[in-house]
Amino acid sequence: MKQIATGSMDSSVMIWNMKPQMRAYRFDGHKDAVTSVQFSPSGHLVASASRDKTVRLWVPSLKAESTAFKAHTATVRSINFSADGQNLVTASDDKTIKVWTVHRQKFLLSLNQHINWVRCAKFSPDDRLIVSSSDDKTIKLWDKNSRECIHSFYEHAGYANHVDFHPSGTCIAAACTDNSVKVWDIRSHKMLQHYQVHSGVVNSLSFHPAGNFLITASSDSTMKILDLVEGKLLYTLHGHQGPVTCVAFSRTGEYFSSGGSDEQVMVWKSNFDCAEGINDFRLQHKAAPSSTAQPPLTPSEHRSQACDPSEHANGQDSHTKSGSRSQSRATRSQTFGALSSSSSSTHQTQTPGLPPHSPQVQTQSQASDGGVPPGLASTLEHIIGQLDILTQTVSILEQRLTLTEDKLKECLENQMEIGLHLQRREEA
Repeated sequence: MKQIATGSMDSSVMIWNMKPQMRAYRFDGHKDAVTSVQFSPSGHLVASASRDKTVRLWVPSLKAESTAFKAHTATVRSINFSADGQNLVTASDDKTIKVWTVHRQKFLLSLNQHINWVRCAKFSPDDRLIVSSSDDKTIKLWDKNSRECIHSFYEHAGYANHVDFHPSGTCIAAACTDNSVKVWDIRSHKMLQHYQVHSGVVNSLSFHPAGNFLITASSDSTMKILDLVEGKLLYTLHGHQGPVTCVAFSRTGEYFSSGGSDEQVMVWKSNFDCAEGINDFRLQHKAAPSSTAQPPLTPSEHRSQACDPSEHANGQDSHTKSGSRSQSRATRSQTFGALSSSSSSTHQTQTPGLPPHSPQVQTQSQASDGGVPPGLASTLEHIIGQLDILTQTVSILEQRLTLTEDKLKECLENQMEIGLHLQRREEA
């Protein structure tokens, strides 16, 4: 993973370079909050959608060139490249889904059967289908060529904030406002799995490229890693302070990144099969001239709404469209995200028909030299790994507690000063 693109409530797009000592650059151009960003499959373009009703295509290079076109008559909620990089699909509060050519930025077609805001739209891996989710409590499957709605999945308890295709193209997953995650087979139209693992609205999700794992982001401030083959919750990740608004795997699945309303972007290493846990480091920057840089454990000023890790590096520095070079840098904090493992089965409807994109990962154990049974040795290793993770979690909590105490002390001192000032005025 070489770069990460993030969009923000402060109307900027950021490109983070993951190499040490390389700058992070801020691209300005949108007039309102950026709601969605994505790298093109080649990595040579970044597309962004905004509340200002426009879509921008950026070249993440020295000049930070971008072209804008008015895509919709209301907020654009979602943007997604086709697998061949030739088309874009956008979803909007004007209740439509539109498809565009990338190089000419030319309108191709519109899909109009939703009767409320459209939250998300994605191409299938083979680019033949489009899936969309709306506040009208439906998830619709479209044939791109015929422009017909093939099927509608109905949500009765809420609507889907985010929807995406499984890498195999045979299933879709939805992140729902009823705190659940659902997986459907698009051929039989049957629900394969139903996970009720969050205690808050689920805002985003991302499939691991291998197809075996699904990660979800929720307003309950956690992320969950789901094992789709076993049909169970694998890990719960704690790191953000407040709602987690977006999450995305890198193209190889080796890393994933998350953004939250705490104005932080976190990058995690996807060592799901290792007992050591999941590493993370955090990105921060000055979002505006009036803002100040913060230490690693405090929120940065970039309100991340959408994030997209890319494997592609563009070997040139970038700067803002206005021509002023951003001096912000990505800072790395070599800390561990708090992680907890769960072996309990989730509330779900599981069907054996969920196809993994690649063969199921199997773990082989051998008896140790001392004759310890393989199962016991594996269990002990897992317990030791979890103890290490708990130790690291406690360390992070202690640091945050210290930070909170410092802020509380500062507030009390300010209150005392105000009280003394008012007392002096009364005496005068």
